[in-house]
Amino acid sequence: MKVTINNKQHQTQAANLHELASELQLPQKGVAIAIDNQLKPRSSWGDTILQEGVCITIIKAACGG
Repeated sequence: MKVTINNKQHQTQAANLHELASELQLPQKGVAIAIDNQLKPRSSWGDTILQEGVCITIIKAACGG
């Protein structure tokens, strides 16, 4: 299915956020994901079903100053 991740089209076979995070090889900590501007807690990623055309925002924490 096609989804938009950080304003770029992406083709995925992931059925839920947990599968998408694995597919994208996201780190286990320091990552936040929102779907259509609604933040999804990591505990709900496995239950959050992806649908065609959703807008996903992935934010990674960065160290520095």
